[in-house]
Amino acid sequence: MRPGIHLHAVYFTYPSGFGLERIDLFIERGERVAILGPNGSGKTTLLKLMLGLLHPKEGAVSFEGEDLGRMSRAELARAIAMVPQELLLPYALTVREVVLLGRTPYLHRYRGPTGEDMEAVQAAMAATGLVSSVDRPYNELSGGERQRVILAMALAQQPRLLLLDEPTRSLDLNHQLRILSLIRSLSVQHGLTVISSVHDLNLASLYFDRLVLLSSGRIVADGPPDQVIRPDMIREVFGVSVLVRRHPGCGVPWATLLPDTLDLSPAREDASTTAINP
Repeated sequence: MRPGIHLHAVYFTYPSGFGLERIDLFIERGERVAILGPNGSGKTTLLKLMLGLLHPKEGAVSFEGEDLGRMSRAELARAIAMVPQELLLPYALTVREVVLLGRTPYLHRYRGPTGEDMEAVQAAMAATGLVSSVDRPYNELSGGERQRVILAMALAQQPRLLLLDEPTRSLDLNHQLRILSLIRSLSVQHGLTVISSVHDLNLASLYFDRLVLLSSGRIVADGPPDQVIRPDMIREVFGVSVLVRRHPGCGVPWATLLPDTLDLSPAREDASTTAINP
């Protein structure tokens, strides 16, 4: 196995009592993994543990064989980048200035960015299609454009692990597909490990090779889309009935929501479960 990030018997709780229960998860370098689950299932908490923002009450989180708790903030910032759902800035910055924030872990306190820093910024903007927008104010961009800027800022860190917290939230269909296509392309081209919480089951099935399904702070399924996007599993975790078929163009499992008033008989359940088999 190529070293990646490993959560071993991780237990974490907030003062409210909610948390994660005995999470065992190993993700190899270069994998592209989607974290699924209903609201409040622990997706964002799991990402924060991987980032080192939260620390487990029990168990350990290691990155490339080293305990996260023993890594300095500078080491973590150079190795792991996080793309939040949104970035609120207290003052106006241009696209280039926002992307340059990603170089903060490398900047010397008493001098400005080096040529290497600016090269990293330029490469990140080129990868995300922002070169023509470098001088535009970030606060005047559309939601999809802002998301690309946040992604470019993370790429400017030159991380080995990229974490994303619902990167397509509040985006229209076109921008959802563009962002996820870009993330997949960057992962393939640069061998970047990508772990993202995803709200849409079908988008996760389309763009990620491995899905991890959370429910009430526990992992209830972990594997390729065929093993996770199943009618029985979706009903157990989300409390809704779905019909699962193969996507006509891509061949991945595709879930269609069934109305609450539609009675799904056992025979129909069997049909929907087996429909994804080749």
